[in-house]
Amino acid sequence: MNLSRYMKERQRLVDRTLRALLAPSSGKPPRTLDRAMRYSLFSGGKRIRPILALASAEALGARLEPVLPFACGLEMIHAYSLVHDDLPAMDDDDLRRGKPTNHVVFGEGMAILAGDGLLTEAFRVMAEGALAAPQRGKAALRALHEVAAAAGAGGMVGGQVLDLEAEEKKPTRTVVEAIHTRKTGAMIRAAVRVGGLLGGATPRQYERLDQYGTAIGLAFQVTDDILDIEGGTEKTGKREGRDAELNKATYPAAIGLDRSKRLARQLREDALSALQPFGPAAEPLRQICHLIVDRAAPAQT
Repeated sequence: MNLSRYMKERQRLVDRTLRALLAPSSGKPPRTLDRAMRYSLFSGGKRIRPILALASAEALGARLEPVLPFACGLEMIHAYSLVHDDLPAMDDDDLRRGKPTNHVVFGEGMAILAGDGLLTEAFRVMAEGALAAPQRGKAALRALHEVAAAAGAGGMVGGQVLDLEAEEKKPTRTVVEAIHTRKTGAMIRAAVRVGGLLGGATPRQYERLDQYGTAIGLAFQVTDDILDIEGGTEKTGKREGRDAELNKATYPAAIGLDRSKRLARQLREDALSALQPFGPAAEPLRQICHLIVDRAAPAQT
């Protein structure tokens, strides 16, 4: 399969759906808020999380339409998390995806509200998707619960707290893994699980998809840690060495760069092994796994 073409097609599908869903029937948001939300939502992201949800449903031979609102909700939550993560009180970043961060363009207060808006609108979008497909009621409810748990205090937000608390301390592998599995891994895992739930996975298929999502969720952040050292601004869209500047708890800081690369490759193999029973229908998931890890830890290094 041609992964580049697949990703571009799915990105266009997600972007079209996001634009359509951002026009709520209950009323248009204030113009500045709308601009700030769209600035971060359409800033050139790869749409990995929504595409993973769609690809997981595809691996089961399911239709994409019922998954799309949830896929878009995942991306909106991801965008909100980046807006808030970049704030002066958090990581204080002035560059994201090669562009000025939201608070640099719109001011700190508007950036906070733009993040709040994206998070809340995400659940409106997903709830409307669930209401539009009542025959999938239980699966849709489980999917909503899955996303809320992954984004909340025990997931992404909790991981951000652990990340803040770990600054200026000597990192250990246990601490770094606790941060990464929550802050980044939880939402990636949720994306795969949502696709499985709405795609009608059997318990065994769901277990396999969960194994895949868990492995690539951690691999994604391990690779990002490596790229912060070796990738440069052109590849990461952020200032080079930012994690080291902030004394962040990262895998390279805890176990070294070479061991981090080996871990990323092992996680890739774990993810690919979980997909073995799915056959050709899971090829997009396999290729996305390679895309995530080979950014920094290619097979031959």
